[in-house]
Amino acid sequence: MTEQANIVDSHCHLDLEQFDEDRPALLERAKAAGVRLIVNPGIDLHHCRQAIALADQIAELYVAVGIHPNSSDQFDSTTVDELRQLASHPKVVAIGEIGLDYYWKLVEPQQQKQAFKAQLALAAQLGLPVIIHCREANQDVAELLEEWVNLPETRHSPLAARQYWGVLHAFPGDLQMALRAYDWNFVLGLGGPVTYKNAKNLHELVPQLRLDRLMLETDAPYLTPHPYRGQRNEPGYVKLVCTQIAYLTQKSFDEVAQQTTKVATRFFDLEAVLGSSSGTQPDRI
Repeated sequence: MTEQANIVDSHCHLDLEQFDEDRPALLERAKAAGVRLIVNPGIDLHHCRQAIALADQIAELYVAVGIHPNSSDQFDSTTVDELRQLASHPKVVAIGEIGLDYYWKLVEPQQQKQAFKAQLALAAQLGLPVIIHCREANQDVAELLEEWVNLPETRHSPLAARQYWGVLHAFPGDLQMALRAYDWNFVLGLGGPVTYKNAKNLHELVPQLRLDRLMLETDAPYLTPHPYRGQRNEPGYVKLVCTQIAYLTQKSFDEVAQQTTKVATRFFDLEAVLGSSSGTQPDRI
């Protein structure tokens, strides 16, 4: 394992209050673990603004703006206008996290779908990739994404120029769903659950996934990997996710780190940023 391996935590809620007491210290721990870039998705307008304010202070932090399905009860056209304005900030690199969540039952499915479709349309207009939250809603998410990627207004939008259009965060599906996602120009996000001893289905799935369509994530402060499960998650723990994926795929840590970092920097259009921060020119896929 090289000490110079660069890792991207593609999904971390660094703005949440769970990090207020020791954010600088955990960022130092993340740097020591090789984490060079962190992307902070929004969950509502307040947290989008909070994440942007934090990104203005932290060089390695970037932001996605969006309304989480469990926060979409008040979503309307004015919300889209506010998201559009927030997305103009130079450190906003995606729309998310957006999607459907039928587990918590906090917002009616129809309202969730309305917010989801409106934000997908916004992403296409702005040419920004989407970060998708999907919990116990695989079929509906797949149907809506299939429809969206084939719309003329999506295929002829600024998004069409990008290699990757979205990521299925905390990938909730099987191989069939992964193959569909590849057809949509999507990548998959894997985090702490891949390290859980009882995640047998996920362990069997990982070697069948394309490494060139994979990003690492923590979803911190949630989904803490083994052996810290039950404690607060933090971005430095993404190294444990990388180690486990390397084990499951019988590849080296460096290979997994390098390939997933290439995917993440291309996905978020941050290749030049990582190249300049490391003092080297970024590799191209």
